[in-house]
Amino acid sequence: MHPILLQLGNFKVYSWGFMLAIAVIIAIVGVGRIFKQKGYNKDMVFDMVILMVVFGVAGGRIAYILVYEWGAFLADPLTIFSPGFSGLIWYGAFIGGLLAFITYIWRKQLFFWEMADMFAPYLALGYAVARIGCFLNGCCYGVPTSSGLGVVFPVVDALHRYPTQLYSSFLNVIIFIYLIRLLRNKKFDGQVFTAYLMCYSVYRFIIEFFRFSLISYGPFTLGQIYTIGLFVIALVIFRWLRLKNSEVA
Repeated sequence: MHPILLQLGNFKVYSWGFMLAIAVIIAIVGVGRIFKQKGYNKDMVFDMVILMVVFGVAGGRIAYILVYEWGAFLADPLTIFSPGFSGLIWYGAFIGGLLAFITYIWRKQLFFWEMADMFAPYLALGYAVARIGCFLNGCCYGVPTSSGLGVVFPVVDALHRYPTQLYSSFLNVIIFIYLIRLLRNKKFDGQVFTAYLMCYSVYRFIIEFFRFSLISYGPFTLGQIYTIGLFVIALVIFRWLRLKNSEVA
């Protein structure tokens, strides 16, 4: 693995942080184009993406500490500032970024569902890019396997494990393609965003069977339990928005 891509003296470029930066640039450019097509000021996209990334990383880190490192945090609170942004949970990052997004939308008096639809495809694509960073970093790896699909993660052990980070990247690129097409032909505001949440839920539930997890409840991992809840919430909102749209029509 290559957790550090470049080092010049004490200056280090971490793989995950570097791929996150690429994801941010892609999102700014991609969503900016959509904003321009829809008649919105694309300059807003930069502020929105940066805010979501900052609060998303903070939320992901806080969630990770609460779940996995609470004892270590109490012993040394500075562990929250982990180098290379290592130790994040997607659900915490999503909540943190969503809160920043909602606050910005509210202050600018924009329509949440319309804005969320425009960002949704690039949430998937940005996630796909960031997962490549996870692969280079050697985190978020899979369970051991004897199949030819296994990869050795030297930072973990000498066992062959599923490269679930790469599977995640591939599947989220597919989700991106589906969502960007759906955006062009959507029937109501909020359709694309809720579709993203449901697609993510299905992908994540499946990938968890191949991914190494420290916490499980019966046959399901903690991630699968979160995912089931997210899918149900997204499905309820999707049906509510569709019904609301049909009543207006």
